[in-house]
Amino acid sequence: LHADDTPIRVLDRSLRDKGLGKGVRQGRIWAYVRDQRPWAGSSPPGAVYRFAQDWKEEHVLSHLASARGILQADGYKGYAKLYEPEPDGTPRLREAACWAHLRRDFHDFWASTKSEIAREALDRIGKLYDIERDINGQPADVRHAARQKYSLPKVLAFFAWSEQQLLRIPGKSNLAKAFRYGLNRREAFSLFLADGRVAIDNNPAERALRPIGIGRKNWLFAGADTGAETLARAMTIIETAKLNGLDPQAYLADILDRIHDHKINRLDELLPWNWTPMAAAHSKVA
Repeated sequence: LHADDTPIRVLDRSLRDKGLGKGVRQGRIWAYVRDQRPWAGSSPPGAVYRFAQDWKEEHVLSHLASARGILQADGYKGYAKLYEPEPDGTPRLREAACWAHLRRDFHDFWASTKSEIAREALDRIGKLYDIERDINGQPADVRHAARQKYSLPKVLAFFAWSEQQLLRIPGKSNLAKAFRYGLNRREAFSLFLADGRVAIDNNPAERALRPIGIGRKNWLFAGADTGAETLARAMTIIETAKLNGLDPQAYLADILDRIHDHKINRLDELLPWNWTPMAAAHSKVA
């Protein structure tokens, strides 16, 4: 499961003289994405969006209360309790880190300073992505074998090299922070090597939040918490339809036209990965 979040502005009349401007406060939209296509999994892709009034950890703990498996996300502290061992010693969720996030930190430092060390970090990470391009869409066992053979030595070398660079650079620099971010979460950054289902980065969740970022420039804010919740529900349907190769407008138009007559115990037929347009369904019956 991929997870990420982004801020969203919400109107609040009680904050007319304070907040992020006149009557505006900041809420949060979380996106949770399942996409097994990169490892030829059998489950269809889907995205779920949830709105919360703030950025407190209680929200993700509630959203993922029943989740089990692997969570790929950034270093947000709110996820930490999800990775803690249960009484039997195993965690409910294993943490998978995002190499694109780490790469971005090095890129930002390189872009502003042209640091040769940052440039080498980018080149080393880039070689991992070269391997990923070759195995994208392959079964998990094929991906695992390729990563063990080609990626594992590069990852081990990267972290050994990172430790050496920390001895050479100012400890308070942004470059040092980037190295420490990777080294402190080495196990999470290495999980993709041990499991072919794990992606190298969290880009599916970041892509899922892109429409929210674009929307902030267009609709600016949600009219109320209820409006933000409605947005999250609408985005869940629209983005899941898109992930399954559907035209969201055609899908929604068909669903809204027929759902009032559809049997409640057959609603699963209308899910994006099961949906057949009404006209096509009638032709099959005929």
